[in-house]
Formats: sequence, structure tokens, C-alpha cells
Amino acid sequence: MVRDEQLSSDGLATIDEAVRAEWPTGEAATVDDAIAFHEGLPPSKEFATVLESATEPLLQPRAGVARLDEQIELLTYLEETGEADLLPTTIDSYTRDNEYGKARTGLEKTRESDADALNGFPAVNHGVDGCRTLVESVDGPIEVRHGTPDARLLAAVTLAGGFQSFEGGPISYNIPYTKRGDLATTIEHWQYVDRLAGVYTERGVRINREPFGPLTGTLVPPSIAIAIMIVEGLLAATQGVRSLTLGYGQVGNVVQDVAALRALRALGEEYLPNEVCVTTVFHEWMGGFPPDEARANGVIGLGALTAAIARPDKVITKSPQEFQGVPTKEANAAGLRTTRQLLDMAMEQRLDIDGVESEQDLIERETRSLLEAVFEHGEGDVARGAVRAFETGALDVPFAPSESAKGACLPARDDDGRVRLFDFGDLAFDDEIKEIHAARLERRAETEDRSTSFHMVADDVDAISNGRLIGRPSESSRSGGVSDAD
Repeated sequence: MVRDEQLSSDGLATIDEAVRAEWPTGEAATVDDAIAFHEGLPPSKEFATVLESATEPLLQPRAGVARLDEQIELLTYLEETGEADLLPTTIDSYTRDNEYGKARTGLEKTRESDADALNGFPAVNHGVDGCRTLVESVDGPIEVRHGTPDARLLAAVTLAGGFQSFEGGPISYNIPYTKRGDLATTIEHWQYVDRLAGVYTERGVRINREPFGPLTGTLVPPSIAIAIMIVEGLLAATQGVRSLTLGYGQVGNVVQDVAALRALRALGEEYLPNEVCVTTVFHEWMGGFPPDEARANGVIGLGALTAAIARPDKVITKSPQEFQGVPTKEANAAGLRTTRQLLDMAMEQRLDIDGVESEQDLIERETRSLLEAVFEHGEGDVARGAVRAFETGALDVPFAPSESAKGACLPARDDDGRVRLFDFGDLAFDDEIKEIHAARLERRAETEDRSTSFHMVADDVDAISNGRLIGRPSESSRSGGVSDAD
């Protein structure tokens, strides 16, 4: 059974040798050589330094294309025209699935035809030298954004290639992303990633780690997301990570989102060791977007307003073309500027909204219940506790495809648009918490003159793409779409 213990030097070296042998570019991914490269980078490219010293929310889009020259062009455009503070490199799906041969074929087709045969940047195939060229070619710091359950080789190559921030975690890149990935095995894989980041940190190169907060991106109750962020943060801290960015995905109710972001920061600072610098990231709406770009900008604006009140350290922006899938660079830059305009105007005002404190109290109470269940299931060991909590359903994620989770809990919005639980499954909540959720959903049912049922859940999933926050039964559906995950 997996344990929450720091990998020994010998253990890390054994895994590292095997991981780097998986693909030819892994041979060049050595820490000793990489440290010298990192030390030659200016402070403006030190991800943790830039993020942790920010006095207002920094903006970062998602973006990745196959060819190195086009990735440089894309990031330069987002930096200069979109005014991005932090830059991404979104990894292609083949690399996420460890299919490096297929990624190579896609890269070759892209080079031959000038038509992108991949949906992201195949960093492992570009290798250490390609990653370093990318890092050197832009002004700001870059983060690896992906969705990889087994991200060991990707981490080895990109960290050696000069990236100083690496997204994901063993729960957030297993439970929402894969069907058959064993959670205990995924935790072991990510112990290597975090220990590698810890080694860089111990040698003077602070690697920022960012667990993926939105999870399935579909009506995830805040307490579930926050509990998982803290568990992944604790696992990373054990391996020596000292810069952690805890994530949260917008649910759309401003009061609940502000309360959740404040609870995320407060609980992160409480549960994580003092030597860890905790920052927070807010993901603009990850669900279905309206097909009409003007309405999509309204969704983006609500996210910007929320960020202006809650003041996370970073905001992951969206574009008005989310309904179509991968946006053009122009649309991506427009989403950045829309967020910037609203954020700057709103932060100049003193915006007070009622109900945040009581909602934050409820979120923190629920989160503590889930974390206590993890600790109890593992008898103090957070790695074992996470595995067993998911096995029993004491910790769960709505709409999760993973066989490591029960996926039994179901969310729905109350009459104010806050995400509650219609079905708790076996989540570790007491009766009083359950009664609060049930009462608020019942109030919605009375307003809509219907009973609380699964129809509420189904109506709410597509509500924002259909132009509203709450899925009312009497409204005709216009059309909806599904947004890409990281």
C-alpha cells in the first residue's frame, strides 16, 4: 500500500533512470545540467518569484500547438497582445496518455502539412533543448499544463527544459481524467514528480506546483475541490515542494465562489506546513459555454468580477470561442483583455456582498469533515487515507469516470444558484450539513413548483450554455457546448 513518505535518494534515482529510458529525449533530462540553465534565467522568468510577489491577480490563458516555432509565436502574441502575466504550454493528448510514438507521428504530419495534427505541444518529443528554446524565446515565466495521470517523463523533460511550474496531481489528474487508472499507483507516480520538484527546490530552483482544482469542471461542490487540493498539497509538501498553488473552478454564484476562494486560502495556510508558500488560482467557468460570443463574454465577465472581489493570486482565463473548442490566438487574447478590463475596473471599487461569511463557514465545515475522513481512513497517513476514502465514497467527485471513485454524489443548484448536493452518496458529511443542503434544494423546488429530483441536476449541467445560471424547467433550451479541460 502506498505511503505518504518522502522518496529516498536511491529510490528517486532508480525511478528516474527507468523513467528517462522510456523515450530517447529522456536521456538529456538530468538535474545537474538543468540547474545551471535555470540559474541563468532572469527573475522575470522565475514562476514562483513572479507569482508569490504579485500584489493583484495575475492572468494566464491556456494555449498549446504542436510546432515549436508556432508555440513561440502563440505565446508571444498572448504576452504582447493579450497582456498575459503568466504563460502556459498546454500538452497534447497523446503525450498525456504516454503515447510518445503517436505524438511524434502527429508532429511530423504537422510539419509536413502546416495543419495541426495535435491538440497541444508534445514537450517530450521536442525534448530538453526544444523546451529551453521555448523558455528563452518569451519574456515571462511558463507553466506546463496538461492532464496526465503518469506525468513522470513529462516532468523530467520539462523541468530540465527550464519550466518552473508544473500543473496537476495524483487525484485531480486521475479521478476526473481516466477510467482505469489505479489511484494508489497514480499517487506513487506523482510522488516522483513532487520529489523531483523538491530536489530542484533544495538546489535553489523553486518549482511551483499547481493541483488542478476544477476536477470534472461540472458543478463540483467547493468543499470537495478544496479537500482534494489540500490532500494533494500535503502529498507534495512531503516530497519537498515549497511553492503550491491551490486551484478552484468557478461555479457561477458570486457569493459561493468568493467564499470558496477565501476558504481555500485559509484552509491551505492552516493545513499545509509553514515552510510552504500557498497561493491560489481561480479558473473561469470550465463547463459548457454559450455559442454566441457576446454571451460568452458575459460568462467571462462574471468570472472577472468574482476574481476582483476574492483576489486570488492567479486567474486562468477563457475565450469567447470556448463553445467551438480550441480558440484562435486572437480570441484567446480577447478573453485575457476582457478579464483584465473588468478586473481592473472592479478592483478600484469597494465591493461588499452579503452572505460570504456564512457560506465560507459552511464550506470550511464541510471541508474539515472530508479531510478528517481522509486522515481517519489512513490512520494519519494522507496517501493511504485518500485511496481508502475514495474506495468507500467518504471522498468523491461528481460525474467522475474513474473506477477508483464511487462517483455516487450528485450536485444541483439551490434557488440562489449555489451548488448543493442532491445525492450525497457516502460522502463524510454529518446529518446537519445534509439537512442544510436538502432544505435549500427544497426551497428551489417550491419556487419552481416541482419536486427535488435528478431533473434538477440535468437541467443545471447545461444552464450556463443555455444563457442562465439555474436550469429552470419551463425554459426552452437554446444550445450548449462543452469546454475543453486543461
